[in-house]
Amino acid sequence: MPEVQATPRIHAVDLFCGIGGLTHGLARAGITVMAGFDIDESCRYVYEVNNAGAQFIPADICEVTKEHVESHFADADVSVLVGCAPCQPFSAHNRKLRKDADCSLVYEFARLVRETEPDFVSMENVPGLARHRAFDDFRQTLNDLEYQHEDGIVWCPDYGVPQKRKRLVLLASRRGPICLPQPSAARHTVREFIHDLPSIDDGEACPHDPAHVAMPLTELNKKRIEQSKPGGTWEDWDDDELVSPCHRKAHYPAPYGRMTWDDIAPTITTQFCYYSTGRYGHPEQHRAISVREGALLQTFPIGYKFSENGQPVVVRDAARQIGNAVPVKLAEAIGASIVEAVGAT
Repeated sequence: MPEVQATPRIHAVDLFCGIGGLTHGLARAGITVMAGFDIDESCRYVYEVNNAGAQFIPADICEVTKEHVESHFADADVSVLVGCAPCQPFSAHNRKLRKDADCSLVYEFARLVRETEPDFVSMENVPGLARHRAFDDFRQTLNDLEYQHEDGIVWCPDYGVPQKRKRLVLLASRRGPICLPQPSAARHTVREFIHDLPSIDDGEACPHDPAHVAMPLTELNKKRIEQSKPGGTWEDWDDDELVSPCHRKAHYPAPYGRMTWDDIAPTITTQFCYYSTGRYGHPEQHRAISVREGALLQTFPIGYKFSENGQPVVVRDAARQIGNAVPVKLAEAIGASIVEAVGAT
């Protein structure tokens, strides 16, 4: 009988892992994530409890060595190094920092690629990074090491993520050609992801889910959201005294807005818990979206835990962690591209 070839063991290390959006998606695609490195110790519980077998290692990437990474590849047939360096310096909201942004973490990522030479590399970040020399230098590192690579700006709804989110994705391989993930056929709406959650009062947590809790509104913002229409703007309000002078002057349409059930959500940022920072009002209820709703719109599964033993969730901290995460469905698509490339070799 012909010998049955064993499924290759694909092991990954996730740099800047946060609470595990990228790790969780890769695992869904069939990649075993051995460890996640991140300087933010507060992410440890959420990362480890939701990603069984993956070790959270609190560390500054500048201090992470070749040996630290390679120790997690010891039993692998295929090694994968992935990461999403903190993106604030490259964000469209940081216009003043674009030219002089601190790109040191991107260079540290490149250093670890040079030192460990994994079989596959994946980087995910905000589109603005593509305009920086640091990204060109990162690709040059891959060229010097003879990786085949592809990168581009992807539209997250094409991968099942129900929000207006563009991301820069790079995939690199030392084992042959690799392509960016192919868009899926179906796009999804806010309704499909959060409509079935129970109603909650402003500032009160759901008794069955401590993560289903929203930041309480001020009395002024309660009046504003009562007059807000799904997909509308503050111009819909019939009381001029509710309009903030700064928004009237700049004519920003999204702040103090509501989401629309049958459309995609705005980009889920680290500020999604604040009704005033964007169109983060619930489509029907008079409140901002909850931590759980933000997580679901980032395509974390409904059972993803954000606190230990049912303890209350700190809304602003959880929102920061969720907004910084790679959407799970996008990460799964990235993982599927790596698995497909492994199978082709």
